[in-house]
Amino acid sequence: MNVALIPVRGGSKSVPLKNIKEILGQPLVYWTVKAASECRCIDKVYVSTDSEKIRDVVNNFKEKELDLFGKVEVIGRSKESASDTASTEFAMLEFAAGHDFENIVLIQATSPLLTSDDLEGGFQLLKSPNTDSVLSCVRQYRFLWEENDEGEVYPWNYDLGHRPRRQEFPGYLMENGAFYITSRERLLKEKKRISGKIKAYEMNEDTAFEIDEPRDWVIVESLMKRYKVKKNGNETAVKMFLTDCDGCLTDGGMYYSEKGDELKKFHTRDGMGFALLKERGILTGIITGEKSDIVKRRARKLQIDEVHQGVKNKLETIERLAAKYHVSLEEIAYVGDDVNDREALEKVGFSCTVNNASEEMKEKVNYVSKRNGGEGAVREIIDRILTQKYEESE
Repeated sequence: MNVALIPVRGGSKSVPLKNIKEILGQPLVYWTVKAASECRCIDKVYVSTDSEKIRDVVNNFKEKELDLFGKVEVIGRSKESASDTASTEFAMLEFAAGHDFENIVLIQATSPLLTSDDLEGGFQLLKSPNTDSVLSCVRQYRFLWEENDEGEVYPWNYDLGHRPRRQEFPGYLMENGAFYITSRERLLKEKKRISGKIKAYEMNEDTAFEIDEPRDWVIVESLMKRYKVKKNGNETAVKMFLTDCDGCLTDGGMYYSEKGDELKKFHTRDGMGFALLKERGILTGIITGEKSDIVKRRARKLQIDEVHQGVKNKLETIERLAAKYHVSLEEIAYVGDDVNDREALEKVGFSCTVNNASEEMKEKVNYVSKRNGGEGAVREIIDRILTQKYEESE
């Protein structure tokens, strides 16, 4: 049995009752409870608190969304474990003494950028050979310096005579405090949140920020707002944009030259749309069931990050890309126009299709473009992502 423990106390000094202060319309603790609840690897989610106000807030949003938060339980914690001087390990050991489980993931409520996909990735890593514990990290690419007793400084992680370019620099891992996974047996024996052979699960660079001070709040809320889309009234960040080719980037027509060469019609505005996405740091990709050198050349010209042709199972490919880049399905926008796109459109955070798509697809997606495929429909969708205009199709 895998359990999640989210310890939240009412005595925060820097931001009073910060764990229930609203961020993007929900209490701060809501976002990590949501991530844990959506994680298929977690059987039970415990929110441990010494505050009746926090208990009421968590129980309130649990009752409103019982289908989502059904495995959540709010439990008490001693005054000693919630004091300013008590360690988080104190709270974990107190919890472990009264509950039976195999593995525990400690989740910090101050990391609202955490996703269920991150947690599932952490548990998958725990199953790998020679692994006793897992912690979440982000990879940083900064040059670090140290100071000696005389006040002189010297580089800590690179050779001053051979300053590496970013693409050649492996960087370093920094603990982001989002989650820690270990077994009950190890926790009770070692009295540490992680121990033994430890591995790191890399999360998105944005998750380097935790909410500890008021200034952190502004930064994290800004990150959460960036590139938002609406799906059934909930906001989701877009970090990857993927599209089918034929019928979306093209008009779906089959053109041949007199010599029998296959031709495809692309729209120049769609190409500019991909350039705008790259400027904003959004990953791009084409996933198509067809195989064509024309598509390969077009993708190369547009510097698209991922091109996958001859794909039978598009959702499977999307899931692999999500794991590769450490983004969740909720953070992916996908454009498809026919039945072979159905499964992928049902799973991504922002699903789109074009005006001349099949009626079945139009009924399943969040947004239908006003333009036809091959006539700038993809650029229209990209513009909506970049300008945060996500009103759903009527």
